[in-house]
Formats: sequence, C-alpha cells, structure tokens
Amino acid sequence: MPSSLYHCAMATTSTAVFFALLILLCAGGYGEAQLTPTFYNEACPDVNVTSIVRGVIQEALQTDPRIAASLIRLHFHDCFVNGCDASILLDNSSSVDGIDSEKAAFPNVNSARGFDVVDKIKTALENACPSTVSCADILAIAAEESISLSGGPSWTVLLGRRDGTTANRTAANEALPAPTSNLDVLKFKFSAVGLNTTDLVALSGAHTFGRAQCQFFTDRLYNFNNTGSPDQTLNSTYIDTLSDICPQNGNGSVLANFDPSTPDGFDSNYFSNLTVHKGLLQSDQELFSTSGADTIDIDNNFNVNQTTFFDSFVESMIKMGNISLLTGTDGEIRLNCSRVNEDSFRSSAALLAEY
Repeated sequence: MPSSLYHCAMATTSTAVFFALLILLCAGGYGEAQLTPTFYNEACPDVNVTSIVRGVIQEALQTDPRIAASLIRLHFHDCFVNGCDASILLDNSSSVDGIDSEKAAFPNVNSARGFDVVDKIKTALENACPSTVSCADILAIAAEESISLSGGPSWTVLLGRRDGTTANRTAANEALPAPTSNLDVLKFKFSAVGLNTTDLVALSGAHTFGRAQCQFFTDRLYNFNNTGSPDQTLNSTYIDTLSDICPQNGNGSVLANFDPSTPDGFDSNYFSNLTVHKGLLQSDQELFSTSGADTIDIDNNFNVNQTTFFDSFVESMIKMGNISLLTGTDGEIRLNCSRVNEDSFRSSAALLAEY
C-alpha cells in the first residue's frame, strides 16, 4: 500500500468509512487526488506540522474555550466560498486587483473569529519551515485538531492545498447558509458545493459546541416570521431560558450556548436537543421539525448512535475540505495569511524604503 494510503488508514474513523473514502479517492470523487497526508514530509522533514497547530490551539483553549468551535467555523465559511483556499482570511486591499474581504460579509462580520490564532499558527510554522505550509491547510488541520481536542473524532488530514489570491464578498453573502434558512435553502446551498443531505445533517452537528449571538435567534423568541409570537417549533421552557439571556430589544451580541449541557464538548447532544425542540438556530431545528423531511431519520440515527455520527462527520469534513481546491502551481503559499504575497512584498519594500 502506498505510504499516503497507509497513513489515511491510520485515521480513527471506522474501517467501513475509511474504505468508502478510499474508493472515492481512487475514483477522484472529491478532487482529492493531489492531496496526501505526507505532503510536507519532504519539505519539512524535521517538522511535525500537525503538532505545531495542535500546540497553538491547546494554548488558546486555556483562555478561550470558544476557540475550537470558532476555528471549525472558519474552515466551513472558507470552503463554501471559492473553495478551500483561505480566502476568508484575507483583509481588504487597495492593490491593483483589490480585495473586498469576506470578513465584512454579513455571515462573518462581527461574528467570524479566531483569525489571531490562525496568525499565531502561521508564525510558528513559518519559523519552523518557511514559505511551505499553506493557510488553507492550516484551516483544515486546525478544524480537525479543534474537534479532537474537544472530545470528538480524529482523522488524518489530507494536505497540499494552496492559497487563493482573491476573495469574494458577494459569494460569501450568497453561498453561506443563514441562521434563518429553511430546510430547502440549506439543502440547496449544500448541494451547490457538492454536499448531500447526510453531509448537511452531519456538519450541522458541529453546533454541538460553541456559542451564537442573540441577534441570530431572538426573532424566534418574540416575533418569528413577523407573527408577533415565538417559533412554535421551539420548546416553551427553552424559550424562557433563552429570553433570560436575550431579553427583547436587548444586546444582540450577548452569547448563548448551542448546547446547554456540554457547551464546550464535541458529542451527539446536538441531535438529542433537536428531538426535544431545543435547537438554538432556526436552521438547526429545521432539520428535525420540518414535516416529512428525510433529515429526521438521519437526526434520530445520530442521536442514538454517537459513533455513527462521528464517522459521518469525519467523512463529511473530508468532503467539505476538498471543495474546489487549488493545488500544484495554482494559487500561492501566503507568507501572511491575511495578505496575498504581492501585498506582503509591497509592504516590506515600503518599510525598507522608509528605513
């Protein structure tokens, strides 16, 4: 067995899941053919890239228990827009081509976070093996390590993505699911990037930990769909609990836990919450409360069998992590995750000129 496939086999997914992914790999099913878990072994023979990423996240978790969920969200919001090319990390730029940062898109502004941790990871990797590890791969590894460090499954991340040189704020506003999306919209947006209904339910399970701002669900408490009443799919006791956290016309940036029982642990509680109508966002509860939906059986299956959820989650994360990749000589390896290299070089030249 080639070394890359051997390392894939060492992932902690079930044997059945692994071989299903292996078949798709060989068939080029996800566009993964140019990725390998050993991608950096030759360029950085004495560097354990994954360990460096893990170490930075472990340190961040000491003071910020939200950071694991935030890093997964960055990977998700990156891959749904232009593919997994780290475009979400780019700041605005007035260079010749110009960059309208995706950070300012509605789904991300004052919401997406963890950029400082990504920068720390990039700095550590640049010190260990300069100009080699892409920001897109950092996001993929950080997502896996965040899950693993929070009690969830672990898997071997396929590597070799390259970084994009542009961002697409318009696409970010259009492609990313909103917290108010109904099931049809959710399915459409997942299907648009090659993900199916099982992927939708499995990846939504990442809302088993982390927080959401009141502004994204208060309409469900007081004036759902302009009815002047709460969302009828929301547990009445849960409405009271959330109303204490998020009073009407209160501070929309106040945070509520996705899962009240294990807010920082990665488990299958998300699905049990849905079955008792305690999905925090409308887009969560839609998976279980949409009459006749095929997502209900999937939710029930994940609720009673956490191992099944973990296996499906890993498979869906691998699929999502390989959407519209840049590989080979496409794109670049950014030296600074928030800037394309042209801007980084221009900034350095300006500093030298001033000196």
